[in-house]
Amino acid sequence: MAVGREAMALRRVNQPQGFDCPGCAWPDPKDTSSFEFCENGAKAVTWEATAKRARPEFFAANTVSSLWHLSDYALEGLGRLTHPMAYDAQTDTYVAISWEDAVSRIGAALNALPHPDMAEFYTSGRTSNEAAFLYQIFVRELGSNNFPDCSNMCHEATSVGLPHSIGVGKGTVTLEDFDHCDALFCIGHNPGTNHPRMLATLREVSKRGVPIIAVNPLPERGLERFTSPQDPIEMVTGKSTPLASTYYKIKCGGDTALLKGIMKWLLEEDAKSLARGEEGLLDREFIAAHTVGIDELIVDLDATTWESIEYKSGLTHDDISTMASVYAHAKRVIVCYGMGITQHAHGTQNVQQIANLLLLRGNMGREGAGVCPLRGHSNVQGNRTVGITEKPDDKLILGIEKAFGFTAPKNHGHDAIAAVRAIRDGQSKALICLGGNLAVAMSDPQATFAAMRKLDLAVHIATKLNRSHLITAKQSFILPCLGRTELDVQASGVQSVTVEDSMSMVHASQGNLAPASEHLRSEPWIVAAIAKATLPQTMVDWDGLIADYDRIRDKIEIVYPSFARYNEQIRNPGGFRLYIAASERKWATPDGKAHFLIARGLDEDPSVANKHLTLTTIRSHDQYNTTIYSLNDRYRGITGRRDVVFVSAEDLASNGLRHGDRIDVEVTGPTSIDGGGLIRAVRGFTAVEYPIAVGTVAMYYPEGNCLVGLDSHDEQSGTPAYKSIPVSLKAAVITQSTLSP
Repeated sequence: MAVGREAMALRRVNQPQGFDCPGCAWPDPKDTSSFEFCENGAKAVTWEATAKRARPEFFAANTVSSLWHLSDYALEGLGRLTHPMAYDAQTDTYVAISWEDAVSRIGAALNALPHPDMAEFYTSGRTSNEAAFLYQIFVRELGSNNFPDCSNMCHEATSVGLPHSIGVGKGTVTLEDFDHCDALFCIGHNPGTNHPRMLATLREVSKRGVPIIAVNPLPERGLERFTSPQDPIEMVTGKSTPLASTYYKIKCGGDTALLKGIMKWLLEEDAKSLARGEEGLLDREFIAAHTVGIDELIVDLDATTWESIEYKSGLTHDDISTMASVYAHAKRVIVCYGMGITQHAHGTQNVQQIANLLLLRGNMGREGAGVCPLRGHSNVQGNRTVGITEKPDDKLILGIEKAFGFTAPKNHGHDAIAAVRAIRDGQSKALICLGGNLAVAMSDPQATFAAMRKLDLAVHIATKLNRSHLITAKQSFILPCLGRTELDVQASGVQSVTVEDSMSMVHASQGNLAPASEHLRSEPWIVAAIAKATLPQTMVDWDGLIADYDRIRDKIEIVYPSFARYNEQIRNPGGFRLYIAASERKWATPDGKAHFLIARGLDEDPSVANKHLTLTTIRSHDQYNTTIYSLNDRYRGITGRRDVVFVSAEDLASNGLRHGDRIDVEVTGPTSIDGGGLIRAVRGFTAVEYPIAVGTVAMYYPEGNCLVGLDSHDEQSGTPAYKSIPVSLKAAVITQSTLSP
């Protein structure tokens, strides 16, 4: 790897005059240190700043068919893409092409579609605000709202669920709130792997003596203890700061039951407190002034039995009572959650139950209290904020007309699930991907891969090769773009882009490395080039916008008034925070109130019968989303492989299996048969005995995606149910591990 180049880049990660880490969306502290990055951030930077190159000569010597047999890890390990490439079916290779020819052919192919809605426009969460904004302007001027997005696969349940509860689909806390909380709940997430810089914040919370309650089916090293790389004593002595006060191994799919259990305990203890002449445990003043729906919630909780709560959650009444008591005796509580909450058939309801819990004691809009959804990619929240949505509202449509003079379409477009279905059914014939690895990230690769091979046009804007690029259409293009670490020079000079972190802070990002190739172009430039080639009568001054990104931000400010003084504010160190009404106890709901919302029953995953095991997909420590940095998982003791299934000792024994056995994992119930009439299964994987909750098993993502059908998703948000797969285990029919399709 390019050691000098990478070291130079790491000095500028998450610095006020540097670039935003291309990894997670955890916010930067106001007073940055010399090293504002974590292990996985360093991996993300070095992965991008590598000296390896995938040049045209490499593609000429390797057919797409041969590349298909490489692992996902090996594909991205080939290095940075250097030239625009077009697929040549005769030779089964990608060949270099000029930018002019590439965008001309892409524009012609889009214009050849009978209707703009026959194209899908995907966005990765690493896309900057400027690129995402231009992308949605281009697509809406074209006449479509088809915006499948990576958020559809992670926190869409948050974006859909919270607005109905508190009026905004984002978190309500800031990083400073963690300095003031007196209890912290971490539910369904693994910060050691997915957002490691959070560990420094958790360490400070723990050192203040604040209880941290961790809830997850698997014990995670990063929530148990943390050795700070910026603490010389801990680094030299190997000592760690304990984090989680208590760790509860909830059964996969038991979140609704747990949350209802905590609320039910609160109501019961509140009644006892009132009977003793005390003030009770609920914040009645807050509830009366700011909320509606409490009576319906009480009826629902009264009808929910403790027996069913214990059975569904896998936790005892004492466990839940202990958690609830911590919550009840804290004045300022933050609840953090990840995809262990959202990626269920009823993930949206899970999110709303967290909001219910916080509303009961007024833990919204109070310093040191609130809800904290843990976003993944560094700008997955930002690209949503600036218009990447398949459901435009009137404000967005009017804002676009004011800024650009055209009227955008009003119909609802496609999310990720709808996009794949439309491609599968022949209703969509083109796919443009602004970053990402959609085919691999998506559920049901059996259906997804086959669907994408039927496309007329596939365009991938990327820094490195991945498997999605190898699923070729009648015309396929790979367009190499600048990475976050690299200099972006346009007509007016060096440009900055902006990103929004998971706590709504917007700040500038400017790379400093020479581009990996002279043929790379920025994402905004590429979007503008395709737009000009597709829209000969465009009403947008694409060249002017690309010449100076300040002009893009001026347009964003017109469409979205919350970005007032955008260019001025991002020049301040640390940037600025977008207005979040719920943080000030103002509720942007139709009636101006926060809403208690009911989750009927406890079946967070209706397809999972009580007798079945439930499988959840997880990430390894050396992985970020679909990017595999190595085949090791240090925290879980796995080396050199990913074909493993984590199973409790009890579940191994009850299935007649032992640690190290080769096993088959088969989906059971109504989702067990795929589109070809075969049982959804992975075969020949290795069973690993692990202290996971009884009734729950785990596999790595994306290897487990083949177990999730397109129909297995949350109907409200469209989020695939990666965390709720009903399965059975048995000794393998074959003895060699197989990979998913």
